[in-house]
This record gives sequence, structure tokens and C-alpha cells, in this order.
Amino acid sequence: MNRRTFVQCGLASVIASPLLAAIQNQTLEATDKILSDATATNILNSAVIHVTQRDFTHSKFFGNIKSTDARYLLGSITKPICITALMHYFDRADFSLDDKLQKFLPKFTGEGREAVTLRHLLTHTSGLPDQLPDNNELRKQYAGLSEFVAGAIRTPLSFAPGTKYQYSSMGILLATHVAELISKAGILELTDRNVFRPLKMTRSSLGLGKFAATDLIPSQTEFAAPEAGGGDPSAKNWDWNSSYWRNLGAPWGGAFCSAPDVAKFLAAFLGKQEGFLKPSTVQMMVSNQNPVGLTPRGLGFNVGSSAGPNGCSERTYGHTGSTGTLCWADPATETICVVLTSLPATAVKPHPRDLVSAKIAEGIQR
Repeated sequence: MNRRTFVQCGLASVIASPLLAAIQNQTLEATDKILSDATATNILNSAVIHVTQRDFTHSKFFGNIKSTDARYLLGSITKPICITALMHYFDRADFSLDDKLQKFLPKFTGEGREAVTLRHLLTHTSGLPDQLPDNNELRKQYAGLSEFVAGAIRTPLSFAPGTKYQYSSMGILLATHVAELISKAGILELTDRNVFRPLKMTRSSLGLGKFAATDLIPSQTEFAAPEAGGGDPSAKNWDWNSSYWRNLGAPWGGAFCSAPDVAKFLAAFLGKQEGFLKPSTVQMMVSNQNPVGLTPRGLGFNVGSSAGPNGCSERTYGHTGSTGTLCWADPATETICVVLTSLPATAVKPHPRDLVSAKIAEGIQR
């Protein structure tokens, strides 16, 4: 492997011994081989890996792309990005986590809805569903975000808020809608204003943004999730690669970013980013907010050792995306791992992204 592809930022000052250097080289050669083999055998069309540990960076692209700056549809990694845009207003005391959603959405009432708080929405304990029952029909009709909001307000809760965990894209949608109501600006603008620009994420946008459609890496939609068309040829007008979806900017799955930009986002929660969120807010977002017995969640983030592969510490935070993306950061070792691929998460088992992630964690352990 060409050392110049991964030796950056004064690597010699980071690697203190020949043994550690050999371990790091061996790990990166193994991860690169996984993605190289997967693209060579056409399992996936393209991928980018971006790994940092303190001042060390390894960044490489594979398949039919030309740069590590390639912009992928993140899928659900979008969620913590959009929740970060919301938490800007938490820092301004415009809301508290225990505010009832009804305070901002008076129509959110009846059948237990009055008990739903912002905290419930952000930790997937509100009782709202992942997708609306008529999700596919809405997308076929090119519905706007306001129509999804209206549907989420009407949809029944599955359980009493705070009593169970149920992954909920619609909960994230309503939480980000609160940010829109507070700021009187759309979530596409808010993510740019409150997240991308402060963190200098120049290759990122919610929705297409200022970028051209040709700048985006197509997803392999024949293996897409059911709510994204699931490979149905009739879904091409509303699937992940459609003009409709790329412009919608769904706060639960519509961000496009490069791998280095995702790493910048995760790095902001390692506690070294000034002029962003308050340190106490940063720490709260990446710490478990759910009671004992429920799946651990931060605010928008998956947290704990399960947020990364085996070997990661309980301080780990991150997220995955159904489009074939994965990212995590472990403050215990100051390691950040980002793997973006064009192959949907459920297409193959084990997925190349998961194999790479596991190798990175294994290398850290050693």
C-alpha cells in the first residue's frame, strides 16, 4: 500500500514505536482490501473510508468515484446533524427537553399525545412510528415536509410516551419542525446555518442545496429499504436517486455529505470545538438520556458500546444509515471512523462497511 495515501499530519509524532506503526499499517491494509475487493467484484459501486485518531488521518476512495470528497446520501446519519441544528436553540433557552410538544404544536393532542416531550422525540421513546403508514403514497405524490409533519401529528402513538423504545424517524421530523417554528426558518437553512457553516463542512447539505445533481453519488436502489422503493422500478420518481428525494431534505435521512465532513461533525463532540454548542450540551447529546431498561440513546445519537463495533468504549457515539453508511467516534481513544458506501445496509450480510468498522476497532484494541 502506498504510504502517502494515509501518512498525514505528522504521523511520526503520533506513532511512538515500530510495533504500533506495524499494527496501524496492518489494520489499514486490511480495511482497504475489504473495500477494494468489494468494488472489484461489483458488490458495491463505490466507497470512502475516513479514519482519524488524534493527529493521524487515513482517507481513501474506492470504485467509480474520483475523490474522498465524494458526496453520499447519509440516510439516518442525517438525524444527529438535524438535531444539532435544533440544539442551537436549546443553548439559547428557547425550549427545554421536558417541554411538551403540544406547547409548539397545539394540534398535537388527544390519545396520550399531551404527554410527549421533546426529550421523548429525541430519544425515540415518543410512541411515534418510524415511517407513516402512507409513506410510499406521500412520496409518490411528491409530498413536501409540511405534509409529512401533518401526517405525523395525526398518526396514533404505539405506546405511552417514555415507556418503550421504538426507532422513530417521525419523532425526529417533529423535533426539527420545532426548530423551524422557533427560528421561523426551514430546516434546510438551519442545518447550513447552525451546523455546516460553523464546522466548515463545505461538502455538505441537507437536500441538494447549492450543489449539482451530478455531484452526488447514486445509491444502489435495487437493494433499497422498503420505504425508499425497495428496488421497485415504479419507484424511480421518488426513490433515493430521484430529483424529488434529493431536493426534499428529509431531516430523518436526506443529507448529502463527504466522509471528511462527517468526521468534522463527529469531532465537534469530542469537546474541542469552540464557538459551537455549549460544552454541557455537547456532553448531553452524546450521553444516554433513556431510563434503565430502554435502549440507550443520546439526543439524536446512538450511544454506548453498541454505537460502534466490539472493542469500542461505553463513551462511543455515532449513527448508521440505511443507504450503506456508518460513523462512530470513541472519545476513549479519540478515534473517528466514517465509512460511506453506495450499497444499502441490508443488501448483504456482513456488509463491507461493518467489516471495515470492526477491523478499525480491532486495530485500536491491539
